[in-house]
Formats: sequence, structure tokens, C-alpha cells
Amino acid sequence: MIYGIALGSNLGDRLHHLQEAVRHLLMVHPTLILRAAAPVYETDPVDCPEGSQSFLNTVVEVECTLEPLELLREMRAIEVKLGRPAEHGHHAPRTVDLDMLYAGNTVLEHPALILPHPRMTQRRFVLQPLADIRPALVLPGDERSTAEHLETLQSNEPPLRILQRDWLP
Repeated sequence: MIYGIALGSNLGDRLHHLQEAVRHLLMVHPTLILRAAAPVYETDPVDCPEGSQSFLNTVVEVECTLEPLELLREMRAIEVKLGRPAEHGHHAPRTVDLDMLYAGNTVLEHPALILPHPRMTQRRFVLQPLADIRPALVLPGDERSTAEHLETLQSNEPPLRILQRDWLP
């Protein structure tokens, strides 16, 4: 199954945290392979505590045989391993945040996971990197591609700044 995963970090060595998250992700299961990685963008914090550092955000696409909830468990374990508390406040600063955006054509409504991600087309920091790697992607239940969503996005988010295009070791 093909998965889209958004990554973000706004604590410490943010780029290193993103790199480590992908490194750990690639060790989750022998069938997991990296298919694409978007550039890393720097974004100003929105709705975060005063004095929060800017975020680094990107999207990767992976392929593996794990089911969505199995991969989600592994993603949460990676977050904890890289220093994010298992219990954390909404919009709290974080070493790393991993969000599953989609899992092939799966539509899922589970207490732990909703697929496709219900707010991904409303967030420039997710939509821009996703459109970089999958501009023609049309998600289940949608009629427009990620590029079309990006073109018509109404957002108060500050502009994104490309930090690094080739960021994986």
C-alpha cells in the first residue's frame, strides 16, 4: 500500500529530527520503501505557544505491506523514540510529528486515525510539499487533485520558505 506521511519539527535540530524520523521509518518493516520525499519547508508557528521556534515541514511517500493502524503504531513509537512525549498538548512544540495523510484508496474512520486526513487540503504546510511530489493525486472521496487544492487554498498561513530540496542522507 502507498502511504503519504507528513513530518514536522520545531524543537532542537529540526532537520536532523526529520532525517532520523525517516531513517527509523525505513527500519519499521522489511517491505517498507521510500518512494518520494518533498523538499523541506520552513514555516512560521501558527496557534503555538509564545516564543515557539519555526517549523520544518515536509511529506514523504512510502510503500509497505503494513495495514494503516499497524503503521500508525510504528509512527507513534518513532515520535516517542525521538523525544516527543506520548501525551502532549495540542500545538505543543515537538521534536517530531508524523501524520498519516492517506493510505492508497483506503477510507477509514477510526478513533485513532481518519483517512484521508480530514484537514490536509486546508493546510499549506502539508499541501505544498504533497503537491511537490504528487500534484495529480486525487484522494478517495475527492474530485480535485492536490495541485488544484493548492491553487485554490484560502489560508492565513504565512508563506512557506524552501529550506532544503535534497535533505535525506
